[in-house]
Amino acid sequence: MVAPSSNNELRLLKVNQLSSAFASLLLIAPFFLWGTAMVAMKGVIPNTTPLFMAGVRLVPAGVLVLAVATALGRRQPRSWLAWLWIGLFALVDGTLFQGFLAQGLLRTDAGLGSVMIDSQPLAVALLSGLLFGEIIGVWGWLGLGIGILGISLIGLPESWIFSVFQSGVINANLNWQQLFDNGEWLMLLASLAMAVGTVMIPLVKRYVDPVIATGWHMILGGLPLFALSGMWESQQWVNINLSGWIALAYSTVFGSAIAYGLFFYFAARGNLTSLSSLTFLTPVFALLFGKLFLSEVLSWLQWTGVCITLVSIYLINQRQTLAKKSQTIFRQTAVSENQVIAKKNTVTREQITSGSESVNLAAIAVKFKESKAEMISNQ
Repeated sequence: MVAPSSNNELRLLKVNQLSSAFASLLLIAPFFLWGTAMVAMKGVIPNTTPLFMAGVRLVPAGVLVLAVATALGRRQPRSWLAWLWIGLFALVDGTLFQGFLAQGLLRTDAGLGSVMIDSQPLAVALLSGLLFGEIIGVWGWLGLGIGILGISLIGLPESWIFSVFQSGVINANLNWQQLFDNGEWLMLLASLAMAVGTVMIPLVKRYVDPVIATGWHMILGGLPLFALSGMWESQQWVNINLSGWIALAYSTVFGSAIAYGLFFYFAARGNLTSLSSLTFLTPVFALLFGKLFLSEVLSWLQWTGVCITLVSIYLINQRQTLAKKSQTIFRQTAVSENQVIAKKNTVTREQITSGSESVNLAAIAVKFKESKAEMISNQ
C-alpha cells in the first residue's frame, strides 16, 4: 500500500510537469502567433488595402493592451519626455514598420516576408554594438556575414545573382528598378524599422512603463496609417468577407495584442535571452502555414537563403552561449594538452633517471672488475 505522502509527491510531480510543459508552450506562443498572423494578413490583403489593414492591426490591439495594463495598475506616462519617446517609438515601430510590412505583403509571400522581418536581429546586433557598446564577438560577426548572404539570396532578383556568378560583380547587368519593385526589400525596410524600434526600448523604459508604451505606440502609430489610407486608398473594407474579417481579427487580437502581451510578460520575468533564441521560429511557422493554407512555393535559391538566414539568426541570438562553450572547450583542450605534456615530461625524467642509474651501476661494475684484477695481480 502506497503511503499518502508518496501519493502527494507523485501528484505534485505531475502538476509540476504539466506546468513546465504549459510554460514552454506559452514561451513559444508569441512566435507562433506572429508567424500565423503573417499568413492571415496575406490571405486577406487581396480584398482590402495595405495601409488600412496595417491600421486595423495596430489601433484595436493597442486599445486592448492599454485596457489590460490599466487593469493591472500600470502607470500611465506623466512627462513630456515620456510622450516624446512614445511618439518616436510609434513612428518607427508602428507607422513605418507596419506600413512597410503591409506594402511588402502585396509583392511577396507570407513565409518569405516573415524570414525577412525576423532577420532584424542582424541589424539589432550592429546598432546595439554602435550605440550601447555591446560586444558582437566572433560568433556574432560570423552570423552577420552569413545573414547578409542569406538575405541577398532571398531578396535580390535571381537574374542579378546568376548575372554576378556568370559575369562577376563589375560586369553584371543590374537593374535597379527591378530591385525596388521587389516586396522583399520593403520587408527589409520593415525589418530595419523594427530593429531601430527594438533598440529604442531601453531608452523608452527610462521614462515610461514598457507595456503602457507598447499600447500607446500601437494607437499613435496606427492613426497615421488610417489617415494615409483615407487619402490614398479606396474601398478599404467593401470586398472583405466574413473570413477576411476573422483573419483581420486574428491578426489584431492574437498576432498583435496577445503576442506582444506574452512577449513583454516573459521579458519582465527575465526570460529575454530565451525569447531571443526563439526568434527564428517565427519564419518557420510562417513558411509552414503559408505552404498549408496559401500554397506558397519558393525557388531553390530562396530556400537556400531561408536556411542560411535562419542559421545566421541563431548564431546572432546565441553568440554569448556559443562563445562560452567555445571557451570551455578551448580550456578543456588546453588542460588536456598540458596534462599530456606533463605526462611526457614525467616519463622523460623517469627515463633519464633510470638511464643515469644504469650508467652508475655500469661504472661501479667496471671499477669492481678493475679492483678484482689488481688484487689478483698483487697476489
